[in-house]
Amino acid sequence: MTPNITTGKELVPIPFARLTIADLELADEVQADLAAGVTALLERDLLKEPEVTVVQVNLVSAQRWFIAAERTEATGAHLEVSITAGTNTAQEKAAFIEHAYELLAKHLGPLPAAAYVALYELDGESYGYNGITQLARRRLNPAEKD
Repeated sequence: MTPNITTGKELVPIPFARLTIADLELADEVQADLAAGVTALLERDLLKEPEVTVVQVNLVSAQRWFIAAERTEATGAHLEVSITAGTNTAQEKAAFIEHAYELLAKHLGPLPAAAYVALYELDGESYGYNGITQLARRRLNPAEKD
């Protein structure tokens, strides 16, 4: 477990990743490789447990992807990851963003000028899974490993 930077209390780091890609024909194998790669990076760079990591891949039409109000030739990509606030350092987050961008470029080819990786840090009182918040989960069973 990773201690909360501000309180010192341990929080279970539960990541949810949503990867949106502007390519309706993206091969299933590439989607699976991206999901596996994001999961591996979350474990390596952000110390998240793969057993509770969810990666959702959403394919959208390239006709619906605009940068500066113009359609782009490159495959658009946007990776959003929800994590519990206070479970990672600035250096860990920067490493994840850099490595995730490299992963996207490796699997999707040249990316457009605006391809984003976003980490959303959610308060443990406002974020949870299976019907219980992160803080409540910690109070119920401090030794639980998710």
